[in-house]
Amino acid sequence: MSNIRVNFVLIVLLILCTILIGRLYYLQIEKGDRYKALAKGQQNIVQEVVGKRGDIYFKDEVNTLALTQEYPYLFLSPEEIEDVFEEEIAEKLFLIVGVNKEDILEKSRVSGSFYQVVKKDLTEEEVSSILELDYKGIYIGKETKRVYPGKDFAAQLSGFINNENEGQYGIEGYYNDVLSGKTKVVKKSTNPWGFLFNSDEATSDGADVYLTIDYNIQFKAEKILDNAIKTYEAKSGTIIVADPYTGEILALAQSPRFDLNDYNKVEDYSIYQNSATQLLFEPGSIFKPITMAAALNENSVTPETTFDDKYGCKQYKDYKVCNYKERAYGLSTMAQILENSINTGMIFVEEKLGHKNFLDYVKRFGFFNDTNIDFPSTYYANKNLNEALEYNIEVSLGNASFGQGVLLTPMHMVKAYCAIANGGDLIKLNIVKKVQSDDGEKTFETEVEKEDVISLKTSTDLTKMLVSVVDGSYSKRAKIEGYYIAGKSGTSQIPYSSLGENKSGYSDKTWQSFIGYAPAYNPKFVVLVKLDSPSTTTSEYSAAPTFREISKYILDYYKIPFDYSVEDDK
Repeated sequence: MSNIRVNFVLIVLLILCTILIGRLYYLQIEKGDRYKALAKGQQNIVQEVVGKRGDIYFKDEVNTLALTQEYPYLFLSPEEIEDVFEEEIAEKLFLIVGVNKEDILEKSRVSGSFYQVVKKDLTEEEVSSILELDYKGIYIGKETKRVYPGKDFAAQLSGFINNENEGQYGIEGYYNDVLSGKTKVVKKSTNPWGFLFNSDEATSDGADVYLTIDYNIQFKAEKILDNAIKTYEAKSGTIIVADPYTGEILALAQSPRFDLNDYNKVEDYSIYQNSATQLLFEPGSIFKPITMAAALNENSVTPETTFDDKYGCKQYKDYKVCNYKERAYGLSTMAQILENSINTGMIFVEEKLGHKNFLDYVKRFGFFNDTNIDFPSTYYANKNLNEALEYNIEVSLGNASFGQGVLLTPMHMVKAYCAIANGGDLIKLNIVKKVQSDDGEKTFETEVEKEDVISLKTSTDLTKMLVSVVDGSYSKRAKIEGYYIAGKSGTSQIPYSSLGENKSGYSDKTWQSFIGYAPAYNPKFVVLVKLDSPSTTTSEYSAAPTFREISKYILDYYKIPFDYSVEDDK
């Protein structure tokens, strides 16, 4: 009886083994490929990923304004760590990364967790040592960060990327589509708990952008500007440096600035704007050479034409326009009108030119339009000038002749002075020199928007007059021994509306500016300095010496030889 029971049990076991073997054969042999594919599929996912954001380089193609970097970090997957190795892992990681052993143990014992960050921003040596460890549950991850090495350096020029990785302001904003990495569907490998480790396809990175900005000139301009604001107790300021023949912007300095790496700590968001292209101001007397250029070009006046300023004021019906402190200058040539910055003299020049011709030249110099620069900018069509023409408001045109009641951006003035300096051509201004992507390189060449805005003769005559301005008594603080400098100062009252006050008229605060080019008869650069609400009375004492300091640096930096011997000049 016992043998029957034993045999029965053996038969049952044999049947069960046969069934089990058959099932295993079915799963591993007949359906093996299917289940392997399913298992592999569970450890691979299809996901949308974005390529690396392109970097932003200065003109030298070495120094970077903004770059994207990958930072390795150490994380643990507690569910994969074997209990017997917890102490050993904690000890070895402590020796490698310096994190407290108890903290590592605590993270390695988090029940049900597959992701516990131990340390970020690992060094190459730490990464290498971690990779040599042969334990389950230890991983190196990578996070991508946008980094601005200079912190606040060229902040308003750069702009930044927000929390959604979109460019805001500056180059980051204007060239966001170019810099952004392309979105692509890729297959990524995971561990059994779903953590991503590698991709079997490369992503499409954003393009690198190379600026026309000279790193050294930008650096010096910012230092000089910061010092000027402190010295002259100004609220803020701007320096622009441009090549008058290529239209390349060599420096775009602004103060105050902000740390690009901590942009969200800024309280006043207006600091994000670039004052050179996005904020309007009344240029004042730096606009006078524009009116003079038009009159010279139309032969309405010559440098020797005279104007007798008997009263120091021009009386309209119900409005009187005067010179600074209502001074009367008597008989003056056109050159002396610029040298002494005589408002009534410029009204005389505008009237000789004619209102329609004046407005035509304002348009030809680009003041009715956006600057057309590859950068965020403010569009303003100077409706007040159109209305003055339409309704024949004499006083508005009179004020406009010397830069009052005319709202422009500083970049408008730089563009116009480039035309005066280069012999008469209106050049497109550029901040980006080239874009480098996986598809190749795109270079932006010099582009002439309008030829012969003024003639070469007019340019030469006006340059001589502007050299006399710098050599004269009011702008002599812009003079640089050994060089002929062409330039003009400007001081204009700030309207209450520009100060955010809800009232008409002008405040007692001023914009003080100076714009010029050097060497005058073979110009290599145009410089504009603008200081907002300085404590000085006129730009002669603030913007002019600031212009001199940055111009002197560039002349030395470019190693430009003297125009004349300093000893002979003395």
